[in-house]
Amino acid sequence: MSSSPVGLHRVLAPSGVLPQAADKLDARPEIWPDEVRIAVERLNLDAASYRQLAEAHGGDGTAIRRAVLDIIGARGKMQNPVTGSGGMLVGVVDEAGPESPLGVRKGDRVATLVSLTLTPLRITDELASWDGRSEQVPAQGHAILFARSIVAKLPDDLKPELSLAVMDVCGAPALTARVVREYVDKGTKPVVSVIGGAGKSGSLSLAAARQAGAARTIGIVPVRPEKDRLTAAGLADVVTLADARDPVALATAVEEAGGPADITVVCVDVPGCEHGAVLSTAAGGTVIFFSMATSFSAAALGAEGLAADVTMLVGNGYVPGHAGYALELLRTEPGVRGLFESRLAED
Repeated sequence: MSSSPVGLHRVLAPSGVLPQAADKLDARPEIWPDEVRIAVERLNLDAASYRQLAEAHGGDGTAIRRAVLDIIGARGKMQNPVTGSGGMLVGVVDEAGPESPLGVRKGDRVATLVSLTLTPLRITDELASWDGRSEQVPAQGHAILFARSIVAKLPDDLKPELSLAVMDVCGAPALTARVVREYVDKGTKPVVSVIGGAGKSGSLSLAAARQAGAARTIGIVPVRPEKDRLTAAGLADVVTLADARDPVALATAVEEAGGPADITVVCVDVPGCEHGAVLSTAAGGTVIFFSMATSFSAAALGAEGLAADVTMLVGNGYVPGHAGYALELLRTEPGVRGLFESRLAED
């Protein structure tokens, strides 16, 4: 069988679907001429996926670790069957096929910028160095990249754990900046509200919105410690408390903070925030969903039920140049870097 640039040759079941939709992938280490094999060093589980696993197992690290191993063993990839999401990884190029277009070679330390939900993966160390209590997972094994995969070399000036955390969410600030610039180019400096502003994607999105020319940035967080942390970081003009699952409370909080928002960016890892995001966005505005916990049917039907004239965008994780842009925000925005480093220290 010849290889496919999108990985069809690695799909074991069901036949005819792309790797992301497959129930099981072929994770054998032998590579086709256009593939790359990565020696895995660390996984970064998607926030929504890790939250679901932690809640399902009552925070029991051993049970969480076993669940992740079972998923990878059964599916040949890391794809949470409940959330449908995965994450990404860092490692070292072990072998690059002669026809691979990815521009990496043996020995390069890299981060994959495609989801673990479509990446053939095999773990060989039983995740023995992971306590199951954080999204970042020290691991040994291998992963396979296809010709149409995306990969970035890790910068020398940042710790791999920090680079991994940034690259896991690098699509969010890039798309936020693009949408803000589109408003500015049309003569409007938008009000931007970021739900989950103290998190990884949220803090980067706030920095990107301000840098791109937003008139006002609003950070929405659910609890006082996150409000204090985001306020100290200085990334938002206003930081306000609200439960994003309560549509009326969220809309009121955004209004009192200077809204409604022209652009709402959803960066939370819990379900049920769709209606609040729509309700707190101005008529003619834009809602960007970056959460894998989002129900897109709930978002669409909620907007219809509210007679809300808003454009809704799915953040697909890829914008050209997104990794470099996110890393530069980390380097140049002390508030962003401080939030990321404190989060890693807690993990």
